[in-house]
Amino acid sequence: MTFEALGLRKEVLQSIKELGYLEPTPIQEQAIPHLLQEESDFVGLAQTGTGKTAAFGLPLLSRIEPGQLFPTAVIICPTRELCLQISNDLKIFGKYLNASVVSVYGGVDIKKQITDIKKGVDIIVATPGRLMDLMNRKVIKLNEIEFVVLDEADEMLNMGFKEDIDDILKYTPVTKSVWLFSATMPKEVANIAANYMSDPLEISIGHKNQGNENIHHIYYLVYEKERYPALKRLIDFNPDIYGLIFCRTKNETANVAQKLSRDGYNAEPLHGDLSQAMRDMVMSRFRSKEVQLLVATDVAARGIDVDSISHVIHYNLPDDIENYTHRSGRTARAGKKGESLCLLTQKELFKVKGIERQIRMDFTKGVIPNAQEICQVQLKKLVEKVTSTSIREKEIQPFLPDMFSHFQELSKEEVIKLFVSAEFNRFIEYYERAGDLNASERAEKGMSSKADRFGERVKGERRRDENKTRFFVNLGKRDGLNVGGLLRVVCDATGLKSGNVGRIDIMASFSFFDTDNEHVDKVLKKLNGAQFEGHTINVEVSAGGKGGGSSAPRRSGGDRKFGGGDRKFGGGERRSAAGNRKPGSKEFNKKRR
Repeated sequence: MTFEALGLRKEVLQSIKELGYLEPTPIQEQAIPHLLQEESDFVGLAQTGTGKTAAFGLPLLSRIEPGQLFPTAVIICPTRELCLQISNDLKIFGKYLNASVVSVYGGVDIKKQITDIKKGVDIIVATPGRLMDLMNRKVIKLNEIEFVVLDEADEMLNMGFKEDIDDILKYTPVTKSVWLFSATMPKEVANIAANYMSDPLEISIGHKNQGNENIHHIYYLVYEKERYPALKRLIDFNPDIYGLIFCRTKNETANVAQKLSRDGYNAEPLHGDLSQAMRDMVMSRFRSKEVQLLVATDVAARGIDVDSISHVIHYNLPDDIENYTHRSGRTARAGKKGESLCLLTQKELFKVKGIERQIRMDFTKGVIPNAQEICQVQLKKLVEKVTSTSIREKEIQPFLPDMFSHFQELSKEEVIKLFVSAEFNRFIEYYERAGDLNASERAEKGMSSKADRFGERVKGERRRDENKTRFFVNLGKRDGLNVGGLLRVVCDATGLKSGNVGRIDIMASFSFFDTDNEHVDKVLKKLNGAQFEGHTINVEVSAGGKGGGSSAPRRSGGDRKFGGGDRKFGGGERRSAAGNRKPGSKEFNKKRR
Protein backbone atom coordinates (compact mmCIF):
# COMPACT_ATOMS: atom_id res chain seq x y z
CA MET A 1 0.00 0.00 0.00
CA THR A 2 1.10 3.59 -0.72
CA PHE A 3 0.40 6.82 1.15
CA GLU A 4 -1.65 7.98 -1.86
CA ALA A 5 -4.07 5.10 -1.33
CA LEU A 6 -4.75 6.15 2.28
CA GLY A 7 -6.69 9.29 1.34
CA LEU A 8 -4.41 12.01 2.74
CA ARG A 9 -4.83 15.57 1.44
CA LYS A 10 -2.55 16.58 -1.42
CA GLU A 11 -0.51 19.13 0.58
CA VAL A 12 0.42 16.46 3.12
CA LEU A 13 1.22 13.93 0.37
CA GLN A 14 3.55 16.45 -1.23
CA SER A 15 5.55 16.75 2.00
CA ILE A 16 5.71 12.98 2.42
CA LYS A 17 6.93 12.55 -1.12
CA GLU A 18 9.72 15.08 -0.57
CA LEU A 19 10.77 13.20 2.55
CA GLY A 20 11.17 10.04 0.49
CA TYR A 21 8.55 7.98 2.34
CA LEU A 22 7.07 5.37 0.01
CA GLU A 23 5.05 2.92 2.08
CA PRO A 24 3.28 3.34 5.43
CA THR A 25 4.25 1.26 8.44
CA PRO A 26 1.68 -1.26 9.78
CA ILE A 27 0.35 1.14 12.44
CA GLN A 28 0.08 3.93 9.86
CA GLU A 29 -1.63 1.68 7.31
CA GLN A 30 -4.29 0.62 9.80
CA ALA A 31 -4.78 3.84 11.74
CA ILE A 32 -4.76 6.56 9.06
CA PRO A 33 -7.84 5.49 7.03
CA HIS A 34 -9.93 5.29 10.19
CA LEU A 35 -8.70 8.60 11.62
CA LEU A 36 -9.37 10.35 8.32
CA GLN A 37 -13.00 9.27 8.07
CA GLU A 38 -14.39 8.50 11.49
CA GLU A 39 -15.43 10.81 14.31
CA SER A 40 -15.03 8.08 16.92
CA ASP A 41 -12.32 7.66 19.52
CA PHE A 42 -9.28 5.54 18.80
CA VAL A 43 -6.66 3.44 20.65
CA GLY A 44 -3.46 2.54 18.80
CA LEU A 45 -1.02 0.08 20.38
CA ALA A 46 2.41 -0.23 18.79
CA GLN A 47 6.01 -0.31 19.90
CA THR A 48 8.17 2.78 20.10
CA GLY A 49 9.83 3.50 16.78
CA THR A 50 7.04 2.10 14.57
CA GLY A 51 5.89 5.47 13.22
CA LYS A 52 3.14 6.47 15.66
CA THR A 53 3.80 10.23 15.22
CA ALA A 54 2.95 10.04 11.51
CA ALA A 55 0.05 7.67 12.29
CA PHE A 56 -1.79 10.46 14.12
CA GLY A 57 0.02 13.51 12.68
CA LEU A 58 -0.77 12.92 8.99
CA PRO A 59 -4.54 12.43 9.42
CA LEU A 60 -4.69 15.29 11.92
CA LEU A 61 -3.10 17.69 9.41
CA SER A 62 -5.43 16.37 6.72
CA ARG A 63 -8.53 17.15 8.80
CA ILE A 64 -7.85 20.56 10.37
CA GLU A 65 -8.55 23.90 8.71
CA PRO A 66 -5.64 26.22 9.51
CA GLY A 67 -6.22 29.79 10.65
CA GLN A 68 -9.07 29.31 13.14
CA LEU A 69 -9.53 31.59 16.18
CA PHE A 70 -8.90 28.75 18.61
CA PRO A 71 -6.61 25.71 18.48
CA THR A 72 -8.22 22.73 16.78
CA ALA A 73 -6.06 20.01 18.30
CA VAL A 74 -3.90 19.41 21.35
CA ILE A 75 -1.30 16.66 21.52
CA ILE A 76 -0.17 15.70 25.03
CA CYS A 77 3.10 13.80 25.54
CA PRO A 78 5.33 12.97 28.54
CA THR A 79 8.61 14.81 27.93
CA ARG A 80 10.13 17.94 26.51
CA GLU A 81 12.22 15.94 24.04
CA LEU A 82 9.20 14.15 22.62
CA CYS A 83 7.21 17.39 22.57
CA LEU A 84 9.87 19.06 20.40
CA GLN A 85 10.17 16.02 18.16
CA ILE A 86 6.42 15.83 17.48
CA SER A 87 6.10 19.56 16.80
CA ASN A 88 9.08 19.50 14.42
CA ASP A 89 7.63 16.49 12.56
CA LEU A 90 4.25 18.18 12.23
CA LYS A 91 5.84 21.35 10.88
CA ILE A 92 7.63 19.29 8.22
CA PHE A 93 4.54 17.24 7.34
CA GLY A 94 2.35 20.35 7.15
CA LYS A 95 4.67 22.88 5.55
CA TYR A 96 2.40 23.29 2.49
CA LEU A 97 -0.65 23.88 4.73
CA ASN A 98 0.74 26.86 6.62
CA ALA A 99 -0.53 25.20 9.79
CA SER A 100 0.67 26.83 13.02
CA VAL A 101 2.18 24.36 15.49
CA VAL A 102 3.35 25.55 18.93
CA SER A 103 5.13 23.37 21.48
CA VAL A 104 4.82 24.17 25.20
CA TYR A 105 6.89 22.47 27.90
CA GLY A 106 8.55 23.19 31.21
CA GLY A 107 12.13 24.19 31.94
CA VAL A 108 12.12 27.27 29.68
CA ASP A 109 10.73 30.82 29.84
CA ILE A 110 6.94 30.64 29.66
CA LYS A 111 6.64 34.21 28.31
CA LYS A 112 7.82 33.29 24.79
CA GLN A 113 5.38 30.39 24.68
CA ILE A 114 2.56 32.73 25.68
CA THR A 115 3.57 35.15 22.91
CA ASP A 116 3.62 32.35 20.32
CA ILE A 117 0.15 31.15 21.36
CA LYS A 118 -1.34 34.63 21.22
CA LYS A 119 -0.15 34.97 17.61
CA GLY A 120 -2.53 32.16 16.70
CA VAL A 121 -2.11 28.40 16.80
CA ASP A 122 -3.80 25.43 15.11
CA ILE A 123 -2.10 22.55 16.94
CA ILE A 124 -0.64 22.67 20.45
CA VAL A 125 1.93 20.03 21.42
CA ALA A 126 2.37 20.06 25.19
CA THR A 127 3.63 18.32 28.29
CA PRO A 128 0.89 17.96 30.93
CA GLY A 129 2.38 20.24 33.57
CA ARG A 130 3.08 23.22 31.31
CA LEU A 131 -0.32 22.82 29.60
CA MET A 132 -2.07 22.99 32.99
CA ASP A 133 -0.04 26.09 33.87
CA LEU A 134 -1.10 27.88 30.66
CA MET A 135 -4.71 26.83 31.16
CA ASN A 136 -4.68 28.23 34.70
CA ARG A 137 -3.30 31.50 33.28
CA LYS A 138 -6.22 31.56 30.79
CA VAL A 139 -3.74 31.58 27.91
CA ILE A 140 -4.99 28.30 26.47
CA LYS A 141 -8.68 27.43 26.26
CA LEU A 142 -9.69 23.96 25.20
CA ASN A 143 -13.45 24.50 24.93
CA GLU A 144 -13.23 24.54 21.10
CA ILE A 145 -10.85 21.60 20.78
CA GLU A 146 -11.88 18.96 18.24
CA PHE A 147 -9.03 16.49 18.68
CA VAL A 148 -7.10 15.37 21.75
CA VAL A 149 -4.11 13.09 21.13
CA LEU A 150 -2.51 11.26 24.07
CA ASP A 151 0.89 10.06 22.89
CA GLU A 152 3.00 7.61 24.92
CA ALA A 153 0.08 7.36 27.35
CA ASP A 154 1.70 4.59 29.39
CA GLU A 155 4.80 6.66 29.97
CA MET A 156 2.77 9.69 31.06
CA LEU A 157 1.02 7.59 33.68
CA ASN A 158 4.31 6.02 34.81
CA MET A 159 5.65 9.53 35.32
CA GLY A 160 2.73 10.51 37.58
CA PHE A 161 0.70 12.67 35.19
CA LYS A 162 -2.65 10.95 35.73
CA GLU A 163 -4.19 13.79 37.74
CA ASP A 164 -3.02 16.39 35.21
CA ILE A 165 -4.52 14.38 32.34
CA ASP A 166 -7.79 14.01 34.26
CA ASP A 167 -7.93 17.76 34.87
CA ILE A 168 -7.08 18.63 31.24
CA LEU A 169 -9.73 16.33 29.76
CA LYS A 170 -12.42 17.79 32.06
CA TYR A 171 -12.05 21.12 30.24
CA THR A 172 -12.47 19.68 26.75
CA PRO A 173 -15.86 19.42 24.95
CA VAL A 174 -17.82 16.17 25.00
CA THR A 175 -17.89 16.15 21.19
CA LYS A 176 -14.11 15.91 20.80
CA SER A 177 -12.33 12.88 19.39
CA VAL A 178 -9.70 11.28 21.63
CA TRP A 179 -6.83 9.43 19.96
CA LEU A 180 -4.70 7.44 22.38
CA PHE A 181 -1.38 5.92 21.35
CA SER A 182 0.73 3.72 23.60
CA ALA A 183 3.43 1.05 23.48
CA THR A 184 1.75 -0.99 26.21
CA MET A 185 -1.75 -1.29 27.64
CA PRO A 186 -1.52 -1.46 31.43
CA LYS A 187 -4.63 -1.14 33.60
CA GLU A 188 -4.15 2.62 34.09
CA VAL A 189 -4.22 3.27 30.34
CA ALA A 190 -7.29 1.06 29.98
CA ASN A 191 -8.97 3.16 32.69
CA ILE A 192 -8.38 6.37 30.70
CA ALA A 193 -9.96 4.73 27.68
CA ALA A 194 -12.93 3.63 29.78
CA ASN A 195 -13.44 7.01 31.49
CA TYR A 196 -12.83 9.48 28.65
CA MET A 197 -13.49 7.60 25.41
CA SER A 198 -16.69 6.37 23.85
CA ASP A 199 -16.54 2.91 22.28
CA PRO A 200 -13.05 3.45 20.82
CA LEU A 201 -11.73 1.45 17.92
CA GLU A 202 -8.64 -0.42 19.12
CA ILE A 203 -5.83 -1.41 16.77
CA SER A 204 -2.88 -3.41 18.04
CA ILE A 205 0.16 -4.14 15.92
CA GLY A 206 1.11 -7.64 17.04
CA HIS A 207 -0.11 -8.77 20.44
CA LYS A 208 -0.68 -6.27 23.19
CA ASN A 209 2.63 -5.29 24.81
CA GLN A 210 4.55 -7.41 22.28
CA GLY A 211 8.12 -6.33 21.70
CA ASN A 212 9.66 -5.17 18.45
CA GLU A 213 10.59 -8.25 16.41
CA ASN A 214 13.65 -6.46 15.01
CA ILE A 215 15.28 -6.36 18.44
CA HIS A 216 17.58 -9.18 19.52
CA HIS A 217 17.34 -9.58 23.30
CA ILE A 218 20.45 -10.98 25.01
CA TYR A 219 21.31 -11.41 28.69
CA TYR A 220 24.72 -11.96 30.29
CA LEU A 221 25.34 -13.47 33.72
CA VAL A 222 27.98 -11.54 35.65
CA TYR A 223 29.04 -10.96 39.23
CA GLU A 224 27.60 -7.85 40.83
CA LYS A 225 31.02 -6.21 41.25
CA GLU A 226 31.95 -6.95 37.64
CA ARG A 227 29.10 -5.13 35.90
CA TYR A 228 31.34 -2.28 34.80
CA PRO A 229 34.21 -4.43 33.40
CA ALA A 230 31.58 -6.51 31.61
CA LEU A 231 30.01 -3.34 30.19
CA LYS A 232 33.40 -2.26 28.83
CA ARG A 233 33.89 -5.60 27.12
CA LEU A 234 30.50 -5.42 25.41
CA ILE A 235 31.35 -1.94 24.16
CA ASP A 236 34.81 -2.99 22.98
CA PHE A 237 33.32 -6.00 21.20
CA ASN A 238 31.03 -3.67 19.25
CA PRO A 239 33.41 -0.94 17.99
CA ASP A 240 30.68 0.70 15.86
CA ILE A 241 28.26 0.93 18.77
CA TYR A 242 25.96 3.94 18.96
CA GLY A 243 24.24 3.16 22.18
CA LEU A 244 22.04 4.03 25.10
CA ILE A 245 23.02 2.66 28.53
CA PHE A 246 20.30 2.54 31.19
CA CYS A 247 21.00 2.79 34.91
CA ARG A 248 18.57 2.77 37.84
CA THR A 249 19.64 5.89 39.72
CA LYS A 250 21.06 9.34 39.00
CA ASN A 251 24.17 8.56 41.03
CA GLU A 252 24.82 5.33 39.18
CA THR A 253 24.27 7.10 35.84
CA ALA A 254 26.78 9.81 36.69
CA ASN A 255 29.28 7.26 38.04
CA VAL A 256 29.14 4.95 35.01
CA ALA A 257 29.40 7.86 32.57
CA GLN A 258 32.37 9.26 34.49
CA LYS A 259 34.17 5.89 34.47
CA LEU A 260 33.57 5.43 30.74
CA SER A 261 34.83 8.92 29.97
CA ARG A 262 37.90 8.38 32.18
CA ASP A 263 38.63 5.11 30.35
CA GLY A 264 38.61 6.86 26.98
CA TYR A 265 35.07 6.24 25.77
CA ASN A 266 32.94 8.99 24.24
CA ALA A 267 30.15 8.98 26.84
CA GLU A 268 27.86 11.53 28.50
CA PRO A 269 25.28 11.24 31.32
CA LEU A 270 21.60 12.24 31.10
CA HIS A 271 19.68 12.47 34.37
CA GLY A 272 17.33 14.67 36.34
CA ASP A 273 20.01 16.66 38.18
CA LEU A 274 21.23 18.23 34.94
CA SER A 275 19.88 21.64 34.03
CA GLN A 276 17.58 21.87 31.04
CA ALA A 277 20.28 23.69 29.08
CA MET A 278 22.77 20.91 29.86
CA ARG A 279 20.27 18.21 28.90
CA ASP A 280 19.62 19.98 25.62
CA MET A 281 23.32 20.18 24.90
CA VAL A 282 23.90 16.49 25.70
CA MET A 283 20.96 15.41 23.53
CA SER A 284 22.11 17.62 20.68
CA ARG A 285 25.58 16.07 20.83
CA PHE A 286 24.10 12.57 20.97
CA ARG A 287 21.76 13.17 18.02
CA SER A 288 24.66 14.45 15.93
CA LYS A 289 26.75 11.41 17.05
CA GLU A 290 29.36 13.61 18.69
CA VAL A 291 28.56 11.46 21.72
CA GLN A 292 28.74 7.73 21.06
CA LEU A 293 27.32 6.45 24.36
CA LEU A 294 24.50 8.09 26.32
CA VAL A 295 24.15 6.89 29.93
CA ALA A 296 20.66 7.67 31.21
CA THR A 297 17.98 7.02 33.79
CA ASP A 298 14.55 5.82 32.71
CA VAL A 299 12.93 9.18 33.39
CA ALA A 300 15.57 11.23 31.58
CA ALA A 301 15.48 8.96 28.52
CA ARG A 302 11.71 9.01 28.06
CA GLY A 303 10.75 10.56 24.80
CA ILE A 304 14.18 10.12 23.22
CA ASP A 305 13.61 9.38 19.55
CA VAL A 306 16.96 9.02 17.85
CA ASP A 307 17.46 7.08 14.66
CA SER A 308 20.18 4.49 14.23
CA ILE A 309 20.73 3.58 17.90
CA SER A 310 22.40 0.20 17.49
CA HIS A 311 22.39 -1.03 21.08
CA VAL A 312 20.46 -0.52 24.27
CA ILE A 313 22.42 -1.80 27.27
CA HIS A 314 20.67 -2.40 30.58
CA TYR A 315 23.36 -1.89 33.22
CA ASN A 316 20.60 -2.89 35.61
CA LEU A 317 17.15 -4.17 34.70
CA PRO A 318 14.29 -1.81 35.53
CA ASP A 319 12.01 -2.64 38.44
CA ASP A 320 8.94 -2.32 36.22
CA ILE A 321 8.77 -4.80 33.34
CA GLU A 322 6.96 -2.27 31.15
CA ASN A 323 9.94 0.05 31.41
CA TYR A 324 12.01 -2.64 29.71
CA THR A 325 9.76 -2.35 26.67
CA HIS A 326 10.30 1.41 26.53
CA ARG A 327 14.03 1.07 27.05
CA SER A 328 14.60 -1.55 24.38
CA GLY A 329 12.29 0.30 22.00
CA ARG A 330 14.91 3.04 21.60
CA THR A 331 16.73 0.79 19.15
CA ALA A 332 15.51 -0.93 15.96
CA ARG A 333 13.44 2.06 14.90
CA ALA A 334 11.85 2.52 11.49
CA GLY A 335 12.37 -1.12 10.52
CA LYS A 336 16.08 -1.28 11.43
CA LYS A 337 17.73 -4.04 13.47
CA GLY A 338 19.00 -3.53 17.01
CA GLU A 339 20.21 -5.32 20.14
CA SER A 340 19.07 -5.06 23.74
CA LEU A 341 21.80 -6.31 26.10
CA CYS A 342 21.15 -7.03 29.80
CA LEU A 343 23.73 -7.48 32.56
CA LEU A 344 22.31 -9.80 35.23
CA THR A 345 23.41 -11.58 38.35
CA GLN A 346 22.16 -15.08 39.10
CA LYS A 347 19.66 -13.63 41.59
CA GLU A 348 18.10 -11.47 38.86
CA LEU A 349 17.74 -14.24 36.30
CA PHE A 350 14.09 -14.86 37.20
CA LYS A 351 13.18 -11.42 35.82
CA VAL A 352 14.01 -12.57 32.30
CA LYS A 353 11.06 -15.01 32.28
CA GLY A 354 8.69 -12.22 33.29
CA ILE A 355 9.94 -9.97 30.51
CA GLU A 356 9.72 -12.81 27.97
CA ARG A 357 6.06 -13.33 28.88
CA GLN A 358 5.41 -9.59 28.62
CA ILE A 359 7.04 -9.00 25.23
CA ARG A 360 6.25 -12.48 23.85
CA MET A 361 9.82 -12.93 22.74
CA ASP A 362 12.72 -15.11 23.93
CA PHE A 363 16.05 -13.95 25.26
CA THR A 364 19.35 -15.42 24.16
CA LYS A 365 21.93 -16.22 26.82
CA GLY A 366 25.09 -14.42 25.79
CA VAL A 367 28.72 -14.92 26.75
CA ILE A 368 30.89 -11.96 27.74
CA PRO A 369 33.61 -11.98 25.08
CA ASN A 370 37.13 -12.90 26.09
CA ALA A 371 40.28 -10.92 25.41
CA GLN A 372 41.19 -12.73 22.21
CA GLU A 373 37.74 -12.18 20.70
CA ILE A 374 37.80 -8.49 21.55
CA CYS A 375 41.32 -7.97 20.22
CA GLN A 376 40.39 -9.72 17.00
CA VAL A 377 37.34 -7.49 16.48
CA GLN A 378 39.25 -4.33 17.32
CA LEU A 379 42.15 -5.23 15.04
CA LYS A 380 39.76 -5.94 12.19
CA LYS A 381 38.15 -2.55 12.77
CA LEU A 382 41.54 -0.85 12.70
CA VAL A 383 42.47 -2.53 9.42
CA GLU A 384 39.13 -1.58 7.87
CA LYS A 385 39.62 2.02 8.95
CA VAL A 386 43.07 2.17 7.39
CA THR A 387 42.17 0.45 4.13
CA SER A 388 39.15 2.71 3.62
CA THR A 389 41.15 5.91 4.24
CA SER A 390 41.43 8.13 1.18
CA ILE A 391 44.98 9.04 0.17
CA ARG A 392 45.65 12.73 -0.38
CA GLU A 393 48.58 12.36 -2.74
CA LYS A 394 49.33 16.03 -3.21
CA GLU A 395 49.39 16.90 0.48
CA ILE A 396 51.54 13.98 1.64
CA GLN A 397 54.00 13.90 -1.28
CA PRO A 398 56.59 16.25 0.31
CA PHE A 399 56.87 13.96 3.34
CA LEU A 400 57.09 10.61 1.58
CA PRO A 401 60.83 10.46 0.75
CA ASP A 402 61.79 10.88 4.40
CA MET A 403 59.17 8.35 5.48
CA PHE A 404 60.31 5.79 2.91
CA SER A 405 63.90 6.12 4.09
CA HIS A 406 62.88 4.93 7.56
CA PHE A 407 61.26 1.78 6.21
CA GLN A 408 63.56 0.86 3.32
CA GLU A 409 65.35 -1.83 5.33
CA LEU A 410 62.13 -3.45 6.45
CA SER A 411 59.99 -6.01 4.68
CA LYS A 412 56.31 -5.46 4.00
CA GLU A 413 55.44 -7.91 6.78
CA GLU A 414 57.67 -6.08 9.26
CA VAL A 415 56.14 -2.70 8.40
CA ILE A 416 52.64 -4.10 8.91
CA LYS A 417 53.63 -5.64 12.24
CA LEU A 418 55.12 -2.35 13.45
CA PHE A 419 52.11 -0.39 12.30
CA VAL A 420 49.68 -2.69 14.07
CA SER A 421 51.77 -2.78 17.22
CA ALA A 422 52.10 1.00 17.38
CA GLU A 423 48.34 1.37 17.27
CA PHE A 424 47.36 -1.73 19.20
CA ASN A 425 49.92 -2.63 21.87
CA ARG A 426 48.24 -0.71 24.65
CA PHE A 427 44.93 -2.37 23.96
CA ILE A 428 46.50 -5.84 23.80
CA GLU A 429 48.38 -5.26 27.05
CA TYR A 430 45.17 -4.31 28.82
CA TYR A 431 43.35 -7.46 27.77
CA GLU A 432 46.07 -10.06 27.50
CA ARG A 433 45.68 -11.20 31.10
CA ALA A 434 42.02 -10.37 31.51
CA GLY A 435 40.03 -13.21 33.03
CA ASP A 436 36.60 -14.66 32.34
CA LEU A 437 33.79 -12.36 33.49
CA ASN A 438 30.95 -14.81 32.95
CA ALA A 439 29.35 -15.84 36.22
CA SER A 440 28.48 -19.44 36.80
CA GLU A 441 25.73 -20.69 39.04
CA ARG A 442 28.22 -22.44 41.28
CA ALA A 443 30.43 -19.41 41.60
CA GLU A 444 27.48 -17.12 42.22
CA LYS A 445 26.60 -19.18 45.28
CA GLY A 446 30.07 -18.56 46.61
CA MET A 447 33.50 -20.11 46.44
CA SER A 448 34.36 -23.11 48.55
CA SER A 449 35.28 -22.33 52.11
CA LYS A 450 38.59 -24.01 51.64
CA ALA A 451 39.66 -21.77 48.79
CA ASP A 452 38.37 -18.70 50.59
CA ARG A 453 40.03 -19.45 53.90
CA PHE A 454 43.04 -17.44 55.09
CA GLY A 455 46.25 -19.34 54.57
CA GLU A 456 44.75 -22.13 52.43
CA ARG A 457 46.23 -22.87 49.08
CA VAL A 458 43.91 -22.14 46.14
CA LYS A 459 42.67 -25.28 44.43
CA GLY A 460 44.76 -26.07 41.40
CA GLU A 461 47.54 -23.64 42.39
CA ARG A 462 50.79 -24.56 40.70
CA ARG A 463 54.17 -24.56 42.41
CA ARG A 464 55.75 -21.19 41.76
CA ASP A 465 58.99 -20.36 40.04
CA GLU A 466 61.99 -19.70 42.32
CA ASN A 467 62.60 -16.52 40.36
CA LYS A 468 59.14 -15.15 41.21
CA THR A 469 57.89 -13.38 44.30
CA ARG A 470 54.32 -13.81 45.52
CA PHE A 471 52.46 -10.71 46.75
CA PHE A 472 49.36 -10.46 48.91
CA VAL A 473 46.80 -7.70 48.16
CA ASN A 474 44.08 -6.65 50.61
CA LEU A 475 41.28 -6.40 47.98
CA GLY A 476 39.25 -9.07 46.25
CA LYS A 477 36.07 -9.76 44.31
CA ARG A 478 33.89 -8.14 46.97
CA ASP A 479 35.69 -4.89 46.25
CA GLY A 480 35.08 -5.13 42.52
CA LEU A 481 38.57 -6.40 41.77
CA ASN A 482 39.15 -8.81 38.91
CA VAL A 483 42.21 -10.06 37.05
CA GLY A 484 42.18 -7.24 34.54
CA GLY A 485 41.65 -4.61 37.24
CA LEU A 486 44.53 -5.88 39.38
CA LEU A 487 46.84 -6.10 36.38
CA ARG A 488 45.95 -2.56 35.37
CA VAL A 489 46.49 -1.03 38.80
CA VAL A 490 49.81 -2.86 39.29
CA CYS A 491 51.13 -1.69 35.92
CA ASP A 492 49.85 1.87 36.35
CA ALA A 493 51.35 2.26 39.83
CA THR A 494 54.71 0.60 39.22
CA GLY A 495 55.38 1.23 35.55
CA LEU A 496 55.79 -2.50 34.96
CA LYS A 497 54.62 -4.09 31.73
CA SER A 498 51.92 -6.72 31.85
CA GLY A 499 54.50 -9.30 30.86
CA ASN A 500 56.33 -8.62 34.14
CA VAL A 501 53.29 -9.79 36.12
CA GLY A 502 52.86 -13.52 36.52
CA ARG A 503 50.09 -15.61 38.03
CA ILE A 504 47.11 -13.73 39.45
CA ASP A 505 44.53 -15.23 41.84
CA ILE A 506 41.48 -13.20 42.86
CA MET A 507 39.72 -14.42 46.00
CA ALA A 508 36.57 -13.14 47.69
CA SER A 509 38.26 -10.62 49.96
CA PHE A 510 41.94 -10.69 49.00
CA SER A 511 44.20 -11.49 46.05
CA PHE A 512 47.68 -12.68 45.06
CA PHE A 513 50.00 -11.97 42.16
CA ASP A 514 53.57 -12.84 41.12
CA THR A 515 56.37 -10.70 39.69
CA ASP A 516 60.05 -11.32 39.01
CA ASN A 517 62.17 -11.07 42.14
CA GLU A 518 63.94 -7.96 40.86
CA HIS A 519 60.73 -5.90 41.07
CA VAL A 520 59.95 -6.52 44.77
CA ASP A 521 61.11 -3.15 46.09
CA LYS A 522 59.36 -1.24 43.31
CA VAL A 523 56.07 -3.06 43.93
CA LEU A 524 56.16 -2.48 47.69
CA LYS A 525 57.09 1.19 47.30
CA LYS A 526 54.79 2.17 44.43
CA LEU A 527 51.73 -0.03 44.92
CA ASN A 528 51.14 0.50 48.64
CA GLY A 529 48.70 3.35 49.05
CA ALA A 530 47.49 3.24 45.42
CA GLN A 531 43.74 3.54 44.81
CA PHE A 532 41.31 1.14 43.18
CA GLU A 533 37.74 2.38 42.80
CA GLY A 534 37.81 4.24 46.10
CA HIS A 535 39.75 1.54 48.01
CA THR A 536 43.31 1.99 49.28
CA ILE A 537 45.61 -0.85 48.29
CA ASN A 538 47.87 -2.55 50.83
CA VAL A 539 50.37 -5.01 49.46
CA GLU A 540 53.01 -7.20 51.10
CA VAL A 541 55.20 -10.16 50.24
CA SER A 542 53.32 -13.36 50.92
CA ALA A 543 54.81 -15.73 53.49
CA GLY A 544 57.07 -18.10 51.61
CA GLY A 545 56.49 -15.80 48.65
CA LYS A 546 59.83 -16.40 46.97
CA GLY A 547 59.77 -19.65 45.13
CA GLY A 548 56.82 -21.61 46.53
CA GLY A 549 55.12 -22.47 49.77
CA SER A 550 52.14 -20.94 51.45
CA SER A 551 50.31 -17.91 50.10
CA ALA A 552 49.61 -16.49 53.53
CA PRO A 553 50.87 -12.95 53.97
CA ARG A 554 53.77 -12.15 56.22
CA ARG A 555 53.17 -10.03 59.24
CA SER A 556 55.26 -6.94 59.08
CA GLY A 557 55.32 -6.39 62.82
CA GLY A 558 53.40 -4.16 65.21
CA ASP A 559 49.63 -4.39 65.38
CA ARG A 560 49.08 -4.75 61.65
CA LYS A 561 45.77 -6.53 61.02
CA PHE A 562 45.10 -9.20 58.45
CA GLY A 563 45.09 -7.64 55.01
CA GLY A 564 46.69 -4.40 56.12
CA GLY A 565 45.26 -1.37 57.88
CA ASP A 566 42.13 -2.10 59.91
CA ARG A 567 40.50 -4.23 57.28
CA LYS A 568 38.14 -6.83 58.70
CA PHE A 569 38.55 -10.56 58.34
CA GLY A 570 37.01 -11.67 55.06
CA GLY A 571 36.30 -8.12 53.90
CA GLY A 572 32.93 -7.72 55.56
CA GLU A 573 31.48 -7.16 59.02
CA ARG A 574 30.78 -10.65 60.24
CA ARG A 575 29.13 -11.46 63.55
CA SER A 576 28.82 -14.81 65.26
CA ALA A 577 26.01 -15.86 67.56
CA ALA A 578 28.09 -14.59 70.44
CA GLY A 579 28.55 -11.15 68.96
CA ASN A 580 31.60 -9.61 67.27
CA ARG A 581 34.13 -11.99 65.78
CA LYS A 582 37.45 -11.79 67.66
CA PRO A 583 40.05 -14.38 66.71
CA GLY A 584 42.34 -14.61 69.69
CA SER A 585 43.04 -11.24 71.26
CA LYS A 586 43.00 -9.38 67.95
CA GLU A 587 39.99 -7.27 67.03
CA PHE A 588 38.71 -7.90 63.53
CA ASN A 589 35.36 -6.15 63.57
CA LYS A 590 36.41 -2.57 63.06
CA LYS A 591 34.41 -0.76 60.40
CA ARG A 592 36.10 -0.34 57.09
CA ARG A 593 36.93 3.19 56.12
